[in-house]
Amino acid sequence: MQDFVFYDLETTGTSAAYDQPLQFAAIRTDASLQELERVEFKCRLAPHILPAPYALVVTGINPVELANPNLPNLFEFSQMLQKLIARWAPATWIGYNTIKFDEPMLRQTFYQNLQPQIYSTQMDGNDRLDVLPFVQTVFVKDRPLLNWPLNEKGKISFKLDMLAPANGFTSHNAHDALGDVEATIFICRKISDGNSELWKQLLETRNKQYVRELFETFRPIEIILRFGSAEPRSYFGCFCGISNENRNSYGFFDLEMEQTLELIQGDNDLIMQALENSPKQIRTISINNAPPVLPVNSPRDSWVKMCETLKNKSEFRETVGSLMAARFEAQEVEVKPVEEQIYGGFYSRNDQIILQDFQAVDWPKRAELILQFEDQRLKQLGHRLVSFYAPETGDQSNIERFSQFLKEKWFLREGKKVPWTTFDEVKRQLDEIDEDPKIETGIKDYLKAYYQKKQREVV
Repeated sequence: MQDFVFYDLETTGTSAAYDQPLQFAAIRTDASLQELERVEFKCRLAPHILPAPYALVVTGINPVELANPNLPNLFEFSQMLQKLIARWAPATWIGYNTIKFDEPMLRQTFYQNLQPQIYSTQMDGNDRLDVLPFVQTVFVKDRPLLNWPLNEKGKISFKLDMLAPANGFTSHNAHDALGDVEATIFICRKISDGNSELWKQLLETRNKQYVRELFETFRPIEIILRFGSAEPRSYFGCFCGISNENRNSYGFFDLEMEQTLELIQGDNDLIMQALENSPKQIRTISINNAPPVLPVNSPRDSWVKMCETLKNKSEFRETVGSLMAARFEAQEVEVKPVEEQIYGGFYSRNDQIILQDFQAVDWPKRAELILQFEDQRLKQLGHRLVSFYAPETGDQSNIERFSQFLKEKWFLREGKKVPWTTFDEVKRQLDEIDEDPKIETGIKDYLKAYYQKKQREVV
């Protein structure tokens, strides 16, 4: 078996498209979870990012560090990560809630900084896993294996900073990237030592082909899911179609709900309701996201019979696939900002060659290469990078446009909601932080001073 790379990011906020990593840490282990190597990188704040005050409180990052000239800028940081991923390949990239948070943040970092491969943790033999679904699966399938801490509301918490200490990890430096990586490895060892069979089953899900074949056996399968603050639970279902637009999106037909035969014989409206209404009769499962799916060893006879029916209903499966695609086609009507166009198509071969050249030349040469891009996303992002890191290579109008861009981005009319941090949002968070007695006065003071200085620089 190949090595694992356990990793974690500390960031300026929670938006993959509009925030950035500030710290990256990783520990590479062998298949037995024995450490082989560890790394840690930090970087400067990009000029167009306004960090969320709460993010700085949680991570403990002093704002002074964000401008440290001895740290790499975000473009250099992204290059370092690409080289590391290539050096450690092939490996399984794994962390705690990484597929929903850290992985999208990595992809956006690579995309917005013109790196050649935004899917690098899934290329060159690499694959990925997420420990949070592992933990939720243990909760359902082998609850005594771990101790389950309660949060302030008396509900079971699946947060790493509570789960790891509750299970004996005493050196957890919560919300430090390296500390979170060590805590994640600790939890994985608890699972692998306590229930090796379940651990092996969960490891299988990193192989997309395994998940695909598990679905397409037309046998009942079990998936562990959690919605909102509810406890995770098992759902039992069967494969019922593939999206026409995304071959990694599989239909999961819930075998425990009523009116299953009526749905199979129903019209398009009834099937669309099954996809959209809550609770869903048909769920969309991304097989390339390592979903926690397991075979069902002793399925009910009624489930086996229903799966056999679905196997023989190819027209129904085709209808499900077309309606799965139609749901998302209807949503894509407005032109999105460039940050949100990350999945707007693959680059041409010519653009891929230019991206490779872009890594090895200086900024004046990069400014020339940008003009050769065919993809408008690359041109826009490239011009932005030149404005950030080599404004002297352009004319004065570029600098003025960038200054105006920041003003329009950070000073919005009160009440307008946007997915990035603005000074209105900064004020709201600082007011809440100021009222929190658990946060030290010194932290409150330096945060206020930092944002006051930041605002003066823009105005």
